Amino acid sequence: MATTYGVGGMTCQGCVNAVTNAIKLAAPQATVDVDLDGGKVTVEGLDDPAVVAQAVTDAGFDFTGAL
Repeated sequence: MATTYGVGGMTCQGCVNAVTNAIKLAAPQATVDVDLDGGKVTVEGLDDPAVVAQAVTDAGFDFTGAL
């Protein structure tokens, strides 16, 4: 099951890569799809929003919760 979360502060492809890599580091099995224009990330294969929140925050972005 995939869950979509809001992510604030992304402005470029480097930001997309940082968010993707941070989540993949925390959960290598997860599938991550970042929508830069929409300010959101969809994660499949990881059911713990706290892990996603911590990864996004650690990467320097604002985690705004499930959408």
